[in-house]
Amino acid sequence: MNALKSAASYLTGQLRQIGLFIALIVIVIFFQATTGGITLAPINVSNLVVQNSYILILAIGMVMVIIAGHIDLSVGSVVAFTGAMAGVMITQWHIPWPIAVVLCLVLGALVGAWQGFWIAYFGIPAFIVTLAGMLAFRGAAQIALQNQQISPFPEGFRSLGSGFLPAFGTSGYEPLTMILGLAASVILVITAFRGRATRRKYQLEDEPFAWFITKLVFTIALVMFVAVLLASYNGTPIVLVILGVLVIVYSMVMRSSVFGRHIYAIGGNPLAAQLSGVKTKRVTFLLFVNMGVIAALAGVVFTGQLNLASPSAGNGFELDAIAAVFIGGAAVTGGIGTVPGAIVGGLIIGILNNGMSILGVGTEYQQLIKGLVLLAAVAFDVFNKRRAASSRK
Repeated sequence: MNALKSAASYLTGQLRQIGLFIALIVIVIFFQATTGGITLAPINVSNLVVQNSYILILAIGMVMVIIAGHIDLSVGSVVAFTGAMAGVMITQWHIPWPIAVVLCLVLGALVGAWQGFWIAYFGIPAFIVTLAGMLAFRGAAQIALQNQQISPFPEGFRSLGSGFLPAFGTSGYEPLTMILGLAASVILVITAFRGRATRRKYQLEDEPFAWFITKLVFTIALVMFVAVLLASYNGTPIVLVILGVLVIVYSMVMRSSVFGRHIYAIGGNPLAAQLSGVKTKRVTFLLFVNMGVIAALAGVVFTGQLNLASPSAGNGFELDAIAAVFIGGAAVTGGIGTVPGAIVGGLIIGILNNGMSILGVGTEYQQLIKGLVLLAAVAFDVFNKRRAASSRK
């Protein structure tokens, strides 16, 4: 009886995360039924991954910023600026595209350092600094391109955004994709059990074992299902490999590193974190440097995908990234959120966009529906906090 009560109490506390996965499943089933099976068609799943990759990449950096209690409104403009510079370097300066990509990432780090300095060491709120950055870097993109579009790009550069890993075999399921799916599943299992063992060692584990196994089985089934769909089309998009590496690395950083724990501490209570010895200014500065690099990577991927550098690129990307983070379970007040949650939030937005486009829903109604979904997610978060506060009284 006590075990049942403990399990019920834990699941009640995880209501937001459980509801997030249920919402994703319901949305997929709804569009699968209303689009006549197009939503889960292999070609559409592949397109979903490719077309939403840059938003998911941005969401990984944005969730870290929001957990720390900040926000970054400039990422869309940084995407445009770094994409513009990639275009100039490759097509006008004739720099080899791999070197141009590295230089763009360095440029993104410098952009993040510029904004991080004003936020961390000068004390200007991130909202104001990044709002200024949104305007400044949009202007910089227009200056770099002289308000013209640049195209085309080399095949290798384009493949970063729209290419696929080399396919093996001539028929059936592409084996490399299946192998990668199995490898990802094994990594998930090892990481999950090691994390649980570590939490139990320090007596921090309160997740019922049955729920732990259920969640792990569901995640592995989802990974393998996507792998099967991709393997039956063109195989694994290169950008999915990039995204997978980012998710693994940043999940480990946020869950297991000192830097990740400091980010959560700053978001939970900045003053308490500082009194505890956390170098809040340094962490905040590095956080925005990281966001600049992530935005630059998204800019390179987006430019390669379109095969076009445009001064209008990245419009609204910051709003989609922020929405993905909040829909994915991050708290408005900071201190709460996960990288996988942000990815799920981004997928929900991507599937909504894709499904409504297939059904012929106008863009005005798409914006309305996405706005209502975001509001519902934040309202649910506030409701949960109030319910938890009232239960403790």
